[in-house]
Amino acid sequence: MDSQRQRETAPQPRPRPQNQDGGGGDFSAVCFVLFLFLAVAIFTLVIGGLHQVPEGHVGVYWRGGALLKTITDPGFRLMIPLITDFEPVQVTLQTDQVKDIPCGTKGGVVINFEKIEVVNRLRKEFVYETLLNYGVKYDRTWIYDKIHHEINQFCSSHSLQDVYIDVFDQIDEKMKEALQGDCTRYAPGIEIFSVRVTKPTIPDSVRHNFEQMEEQRTKVLIAIERQRVVEKEAETKKKIAISEAEKNANVSKILMEQKLMEKDSSRRQQEIENDMYLAREKSVADADFYKVMKEAEANRLKLTPQFLELKFIGAIANNTKVFFGDKVPNMVLDQRLLGNFLKVSRELSGDVAREGNAAY
Repeated sequence: MDSQRQRETAPQPRPRPQNQDGGGGDFSAVCFVLFLFLAVAIFTLVIGGLHQVPEGHVGVYWRGGALLKTITDPGFRLMIPLITDFEPVQVTLQTDQVKDIPCGTKGGVVINFEKIEVVNRLRKEFVYETLLNYGVKYDRTWIYDKIHHEINQFCSSHSLQDVYIDVFDQIDEKMKEALQGDCTRYAPGIEIFSVRVTKPTIPDSVRHNFEQMEEQRTKVLIAIERQRVVEKEAETKKKIAISEAEKNANVSKILMEQKLMEKDSSRRQQEIENDMYLAREKSVADADFYKVMKEAEANRLKLTPQFLELKFIGAIANNTKVFFGDKVPNMVLDQRLLGNFLKVSRELSGDVAREGNAAY
C-alpha cells in the first residue's frame, strides 16, 4: 500500500511540448515522396514506351491484342507501355530460306531439297491488311508452307530423271509462278522476285547410276565436240585451200592479162614498125621507080641518030688500032654495019618511049 501510495504521490513527468513546424515537415516529406514516385513512373513510362523502328522496317502496334492501324516509319517512336505491343516489320527485299524439304517422285523415289531461297518483299501499303489476315508470321503461310506444298506437287507429277536432270532448270521459274499466283490472289502485298532451288539429295545407289550415265553422256558429248572440231578444222582447211586457189587463180589471171597486154603492145609496136617500114620501102621504091623513069625518059631523049652516031664514033675512036701490013681491015669502012647499028638504036629508043608512056 505504501509503495502504491508513493507511486501515486510521485510527480509525473511533464509531456514535451510539440514543435509548431512539425506538421509542415511531414507534408514536405509526403510531397517529395509523391514527386519522386511520379518521376520514377514518368521515367519508367518514357523508357518503356520509347522504341526504335529500324531502317527498312515499319512499326506495327497492338493494344489489348487488337491490331492498330497506326504504321510508323523508321526512327525513335513513343508508345504506351504495358498496354501497347510493338513489332517491326520488314518492307525491303528479304531472302527466306526453306530447308529440308522431302518429296517423293512419280516413281516412288524419296529425295530431299536441302535449301530453297525465296527473295520476296512486303509492300508498305499492304502491311496492315496482310498482318490483319495472316499475322506477323505471314511468310510462314505463304512462303515456307507454300514451298513445301509446291515442291511435293511438282515431284509427284515428274520422274526422278525429270526432277534431277531434265527439267531441273525449270523448277525455279515454276516455283516463282506458283507462289506469286497465290500471293497475288490471296495476299496481294507479297511480291516474289526470284526462287533459287539447290540440287536435291538422292539415294547413293541412284546417284551412282546417274553419275555413270552422266559420265557416258559426257564422253558422247566430248566425241561429238571432237567431231565438230575436226569438221571445223577440215572446213577451215578447205576454205584456206579455196582461198589460196582463188588467190593463185587471180594472180595467174593478172599475170596472163599482163602478158596479153605486153603481147598486144608488142604487136601494135610491130604493126607500127611494119607500117613505117612499108611506108619507107614504098617511098624508096617510088623514088627508085621515079628515078628509073626519069633516067629512061632522059635516055629516050638522048637516043637520037646524031647522038648514037657520035657515041659510035667516039667508041671507035677510043678503040683506035694501028695495023701494019699490006692489007688493012675493012670493018671501019663498012657502012652497012653503021647503018644497022643506027637502025637498031632507033628501034630501041622507040620501045623505051612507049614503055615510058605506058607507065605514066
